[in-house]
Amino acid sequence: MTALPFVIAIDGPAASGKGTLARRLAERFGFAHLDTGALYRAAALLVLDQAGDPADPVAAAAAARRVDVPLLSDPRLRANEVAGAASIVAAIPGVRRALLDLQRNFAAHPPKPAKGAILDGRDIGSVVCPAANVKLFVTASAEERGRRRVEELRQQGAAAILDDVLQDLKERDARDIERRAAPLIAASDATVIDTTTLDADAVFERVSGLIARALAAQR
Repeated sequence: MTALPFVIAIDGPAASGKGTLARRLAERFGFAHLDTGALYRAAALLVLDQAGDPADPVAAAAAARRVDVPLLSDPRLRANEVAGAASIVAAIPGVRRALLDLQRNFAAHPPKPAKGAILDGRDIGSVVCPAANVKLFVTASAEERGRRRVEELRQQGAAAILDDVLQDLKERDARDIERRAAPLIAASDATVIDTTTLDADAVFERVSGLIARALAAQR
């Protein structure tokens, strides 16, 4: 009987540091990583490429059914316009249904030679992989997340004003938390980590220890 892959679910709001953490953990433990937020960005990009309205449920769901893994490497996914549109399409139930199987299939069958999968997003522990071996909810204050996003944008050479970025983050948080379909929420059995006053290395080492113990307990 083939052993089931070890699955780690990392959820949290935008700019909380979950994506960077997930990538580092995947490298340390040799797991495959899926940034599920990129799936919604890809759907949004496909809508925008057709000059469509991200809030149109028919167009958004049709775009979501066309999303594939190669599209996730498109550099345009990091644009602010796409990020904003992604938050809108992610609230559409038809979009979430269209992308659910793709996410679950990745978790169940991570690309070889990985023996496990790390998925980060908004509803991994609560909806996509409720039976994940380790569930984390990574968060930080809106002000700290805004500061981080501004720093990231400026490092990329983009002009960024803190007040504008902070307002955008708060609007995205509200859409993510208030949507009916798979809202942003910490699973009841998730370990919540507030990174507001923690540096990335401290968070990484703490979580690495948690995962190492979970892996050892499974053996």
